[in-house]
Amino acid sequence: MIRQIQNFLKMESSGGILLLVSAILAMIFANSSLSPHYFSFLQTEVILKIGTFSIDKPLLMWINDGFMAVFFILVGLEVKRELFEGSLSSVQKAVFPAFAAVGGMIVPAVIYWFINKNHPEYLQGWAIPMATDIAFALGIVALLSKQVPPALKMFLLALAIIDDLGAIVVIALFFSHEMSTLALSIAAIAILILFAMNRYKVIGLINYAIIGSILWASVLKSGVHATLAGVIIGFCIPLRGKNGETPLYHLEHILAPWCSFVILPLFAFSNAGVSFEGMSLEKLTSPLPLGIALGLIIGKPVGVFLFSYASVLLRLAKLPEGVNFKQIFAIAVLCGIGFTMSVFIASLAFGNNQSDETLLPMAQLGILIGTNISAIVGYFLLKYTTKKA
Repeated sequence: MIRQIQNFLKMESSGGILLLVSAILAMIFANSSLSPHYFSFLQTEVILKIGTFSIDKPLLMWINDGFMAVFFILVGLEVKRELFEGSLSSVQKAVFPAFAAVGGMIVPAVIYWFINKNHPEYLQGWAIPMATDIAFALGIVALLSKQVPPALKMFLLALAIIDDLGAIVVIALFFSHEMSTLALSIAAIAILILFAMNRYKVIGLINYAIIGSILWASVLKSGVHATLAGVIIGFCIPLRGKNGETPLYHLEHILAPWCSFVILPLFAFSNAGVSFEGMSLEKLTSPLPLGIALGLIIGKPVGVFLFSYASVLLRLAKLPEGVNFKQIFAIAVLCGIGFTMSVFIASLAFGNNQSDETLLPMAQLGILIGTNISAIVGYFLLKYTTKKA
C-alpha cells in the first residue's frame, strides 16, 4: 500500500488528480448532511496575535490569503527561473506563448463582458475566465506524456506562466481595497530589504522567511491582496549564490510537493464546495455562470489559437519545432482549465458580496462546468493530434 502511494505521488498527473478529487469531495460535503459542519469548519476563527498586532480571520481566509501566498511564492520562483534560464529566457522563446497568453486573457474576458453587459451586478467577475490552472492542465498532459512532444509541453508551461502573471496584475489593479499608508510603508521597506538580499546573494532561506513574513503581514493589512507578497518573495530568491549555490532551485524543490499535495488540494476542498440550496434553474443558467463557462470553453481556445496563428502568419513568432497547429489547438482547449486561479479570482470578486450570497456559488459552478468540459475535450483532442502514425 505504501509503495502504491509512493508511485502515485511520483506520477506527473498526481497533482491534477488530487485537485479534481478535492473539488469533488467539496461538492459532496456541501450538498450532503455534512454541509453545516463543512461550512462552519471553514468559518472557524483563527487568530494570530503578537503584542498589539493581530490577524483575526476565518480559516477559509487563512487558506486563501495565507497558504495560497506560499503557492504564489512557487509561482514567483517558476516565473523567475523560466525568465532567466527556461522557456521565457529569450525574446524568440517567449514571444509565441506570450501572444497566445494575451489572446487567452482578452477573448474570455470579452465573451464574459458581452454576456453580462446588461447585468452590472455580475460585471466584477470579468477576470474569472482569464487564467489557466498550471497544475491541472499539466496533469492532463502528463496522462499522455509519452506521446506529447516536449516543445508542446513547454509551450503550455510558458503560456500558463504568462497567464498567471496577467492574473497577478489583474488582482493587484482591480481587487485591492482601501490602502493603509503605514502598512504599505512597512511593505516597501521589506521589499527593499528582500531586493538587497537578492543583490548581495544572501542564500540563507530563513532570512527570506523572516522578511517575507513581515512583507506578507503588512501587505495583508495594507489592502493589497496578500498573495502578491508571495510573488515578490519568489522573485527575490537568488538563482545562484556567490559560491555556486542554487537557493531558488532548492526552495522550489521544497515547496513544489507541499503546493501540489497539500496547499492546492486544500484550497480546492475549501473553495469548490458549491451548495445548490436556494439555486433555481433560472440562476444556474443565468449570465454569470454562463459567461464564465463559455469564456473558458470557447474564449480560451479561440483566443489562444487565433493569437498564436496570427503571430506566425504575421511573422512575429515561430511555431515550436516538431509542433503543428492542430496540437496548438488541443493545448488551447486545455487552457480552458481555469480551476485554481479562476476560483481564487471569483472569491475576490464575489466572496464578500452580502447582498446576494449566491453569486460566488454561481461563479464556482460556471468554473467547474468550464474546467471539466475543457479538460475532457482537451484530453481527447491532444490524444488524437499527438497520436503516433
